[in-house]
Amino acid sequence: MAITASMVKELREISGAGMMDCKKALTKTDGDMDKAIEFLRENGLAKAAKKAGRVAAEGMVATNLSADGKTAAIVEVNSETDFVAKNEKFQTYVSQVAAQVAASSAKDVETFLAEPWIEDSSKTVNENLASMIAVIGENMTIRRFDKIEATDGIVESYIHAGGKIGVLVQAKTDANSAAVKECLKNVAMQVAALNPKYTSDAEVDQSYIEHEKEILKAQAQKEKPDAPEKIIDGMVMGRIKKELKEICLLDQVYVKAEDGKQSVKQYVDSVAKAEGISLEIKKFVRFETGEGIEKVETDFAAEVAAQLK
Repeated sequence: MAITASMVKELREISGAGMMDCKKALTKTDGDMDKAIEFLRENGLAKAAKKAGRVAAEGMVATNLSADGKTAAIVEVNSETDFVAKNEKFQTYVSQVAAQVAASSAKDVETFLAEPWIEDSSKTVNENLASMIAVIGENMTIRRFDKIEATDGIVESYIHAGGKIGVLVQAKTDANSAAVKECLKNVAMQVAALNPKYTSDAEVDQSYIEHEKEILKAQAQKEKPDAPEKIIDGMVMGRIKKELKEICLLDQVYVKAEDGKQSVKQYVDSVAKAEGISLEIKKFVRFETGEGIEKVETDFAAEVAAQLK
């Protein structure tokens, strides 16, 4: 049976598979559309296993926020290429994963993958992931997720650059006004931009501070070898305070501050005062796509040529 372009187009629309794969499937099954779909699924799932060893360092971060702002989820799903990360089918899938995280009680990825898939309970999350790998044609991984439940306040979310960075910010507050939400959104943007390590200096481990003091003291002694101990200690404490202001969210200079001096805490306090409410930043979560993953540099032209052969 002759395989026409319209048949290939139809199969592509149904399966989401590549043009050459669709043509091969139709040829193998003598143009039977149902059997061609089965062929793609069978071979796609087999390919998914082979692709599992390939580095997935691109992808996107998505968030899911409840209507009352009490519960929020964040997830990072990785793909091999940025091209796939911009695909609408992939983006829809990641949003579905975020919704699953919001409804899940799983504490780790392994448990999460074993759960029934929220869109089709006949599959597990992992089985559905394998199906998506078959359709999209690249290795994909659900790398990490987190969930915040604010019993004494609200959560706000922010997505930067189409999913390159995602942030959740939790606040303890007795209000849920537009001004409060805007404040938390601004704080989330601050987290995305300046990547703090801690919410406040109270979270910083004392052992970390002592270790930094040793390093800074050695630096100060080299700079001023004849300075008395009191001067050296003063230099060290000054540098420690400066460092904490850079890595602690509430101590950072608020990026939108008109005077360039207002801290994030001072900004939040000013909103609380203006609204006549209590407002305290309790926690944040920041995911950046691919952070910590060693990316493998590939010759894209050579890879395309190899596929065409």
